[in-house]
Amino acid sequence: MTETSDAVPAGRLTVAAIGDLHVSETSEHRYREMFAEISEKADILALCGDLTNFGKTREAEILAEDLQACRIPAVAVLGNHDFECGQPDEVARILQSAGVTVLDEQAVEIKGVGFAGVKGFVGGFGRGELGAFGEPAIKGFVEESINEARKLENALRTLRTDRVVAILHYSPISETVVGEPPEIFPFLGSSRLADAIDRFDNVRFAVHGHAHRGAFEGKTPRGVPVYNCAQFVVSEKFGRPYALIAV
Repeated sequence: MTETSDAVPAGRLTVAAIGDLHVSETSEHRYREMFAEISEKADILALCGDLTNFGKTREAEILAEDLQACRIPAVAVLGNHDFECGQPDEVARILQSAGVTVLDEQAVEIKGVGFAGVKGFVGGFGRGELGAFGEPAIKGFVEESINEARKLENALRTLRTDRVVAILHYSPISETVVGEPPEIFPFLGSSRLADAIDRFDNVRFAVHGHAHRGAFEGKTPRGVPVYNCAQFVVSEKFGRPYALIAV
């Protein structure tokens, strides 16, 4: 289930996953050739959030223009950067106009494989996970983390396919954020996302971004593979900014 070779077993598909593109207003056509290349190597493109740098309309439009070079189905989740300007719905609309299925409340089946995704949120991992205790501000913070995990669980529950992929921006496990300063681990993801994934036997793997200096591979407590597909992590490991994963 890890990085595929050129020979993919019969009946399996190749997912190209990349996160943290951070498209700016000055990065016109930066990813056009990459999307064309991915179309030759993969069956499905998964975008793992932080697709724009500040969530600006023009940034999303530039990315949408580059996505015209993508000739395979594409699914995406937004990241925290895509929320910065306060118009994530507009960013999602522009990407959808380019043929991308932006996942959040819904799931989708493509070529017999189910895809469910959410942005996710912070909160920490394992025993260090923040609980809803004390001040109202802390409780609201934790409630956002719980809500994102609940959305993921609900979307996963709707899928009846034998093979399902979970797409996130924030990490569901601590293993794939190792390499980042330990002090910021709680701000890179939440174990609640892994709890949602581990409730379903048909989830084959999960991908995420966000942790630019993290590790590529880890597993949920039940053993579901998790891949950090932030382009900076993938580029260091494979010499190109996207991962190819068989499902």
